[in-house]
Amino acid sequence: MQSASLMQAEDAQDILARAVDRMQDLGAEFSDARSQTVRVAGVSTMNGNIRQLVEKETGGVCLRAWAGGRWGYGTVTSFDRDKVMQAAEQAVRNASGERKSDLQLEPSVVRGYHPAKVRIHPDSVDLSEKIDAVIALDKAQAIDDRIMNRVGSYSEEVKTNALVNSAGSDMGWEEVRTLCRAVSVAADGMRMEQYYDGPDSTRGFEVVRDADLEELGRLTAKEAIATLAAERAPSGNLTVISDPMVSGLLAHEAMGHASEGDEITKRRSFLTDAVGRRVASDIISMYDNGTVPGAHGSVPFDDEGTPSSCTTIIENGIYKGYMHSLETASQLGLAPTGNGRAENYGKRVWVRMTNTYFGPGQWDRDEMIADTKDGILCDKMVNGMEDPVGGCFEAKCLRGFLIRNGEIVKPLQSFTLTGRSVDILGSADALSREVVLDGGMCGKGIEDWVRVSSGGPYMRARMIVGGGQ
Repeated sequence: MQSASLMQAEDAQDILARAVDRMQDLGAEFSDARSQTVRVAGVSTMNGNIRQLVEKETGGVCLRAWAGGRWGYGTVTSFDRDKVMQAAEQAVRNASGERKSDLQLEPSVVRGYHPAKVRIHPDSVDLSEKIDAVIALDKAQAIDDRIMNRVGSYSEEVKTNALVNSAGSDMGWEEVRTLCRAVSVAADGMRMEQYYDGPDSTRGFEVVRDADLEELGRLTAKEAIATLAAERAPSGNLTVISDPMVSGLLAHEAMGHASEGDEITKRRSFLTDAVGRRVASDIISMYDNGTVPGAHGSVPFDDEGTPSSCTTIIENGIYKGYMHSLETASQLGLAPTGNGRAENYGKRVWVRMTNTYFGPGQWDRDEMIADTKDGILCDKMVNGMEDPVGGCFEAKCLRGFLIRNGEIVKPLQSFTLTGRSVDILGSADALSREVVLDGGMCGKGIEDWVRVSSGGPYMRARMIVGGGQ
């Protein structure tokens, strides 16, 4: 493969432009050509020893042709001019067939190069400093003999994109992501518990240099040890104060996936035709916002070249609208929202979330606890499941705390939360002023993973609790 810098050069942009012209000459009604290089690096340690060290780079070009209401794709892992042109011709052939519709797309027109807004670019930092940071994070967790496993990790991803389309866009942009994690596993006899923490961002290596890694490691280990004393959670339909991670999981899994435009146009979502309908209590507002500075799911543009934006999904309990790609926006007569995303140049574009979260309320967390007679406070999530058809919610929480008469009385082991999302959100009666976003990966079904974040405030609502381990 040729150098990653090739597709940033003027002659490389010319290759993309010529490929777009070729697709138009062959009958495409709209076409685009996007090159991408992805550079990743990662370091992880366990108990003071380096477990994984990765540095790699991949790249290629994606060609898309729109004709007769259908997409045709062509991809190539080489930046060779002839191979790119062959892939462009293949894209038009793949779009051929019986005409499905006369749908007209409305792409953005953007020009120029847009570098990532970072203070310390990861490429400017020697690998040895990244290794030293992870080892320090690992060793800081060694505070007690009950810590049986200590994990430190750092990862970075740098994407360089260039896009030309038949509407007149001739653009490039860069995405930088960094993530640092501490994971502590504590054991006491037959009992084992874990805890994790650490920052993630679309900022640069300043995320690591600005963090107190020793304090992060110590606190992670301390919380793992404290969880050894946790008891089984009660079961039933209970008052739950979800932390920002669990609130975000509800926003992402239950409401977010069901608000993706392709689920709506295919009528596979319980929120189809829901615009204008009450779906939550009037304190609930929800957004998908790809413009949040530094958030893990932020993108300057989606993979169709549409500028990122903030989409209001719920406003004061009323359902307002959906996230869109070029295709789904045109199908519903609306504007694209910048949510047409692909895992990489070799995968197709789907409607995908960016940063999905509930807006803030008027409470402090401690005020919410003091105002709760009987309930559970959540602390971090393990995983969750989507149900865009039925609108149900399921999440596994890492741990929690039992609340009695406005006070935390004991820690709780991992437990599950379930319920219909509209019932949960309809019962919400308190939100914190604090809103936190947590970064991760989201799959469309079981594949096509993209970087996102989800979050929100502390939220008090009624949920069905399954009593833990």
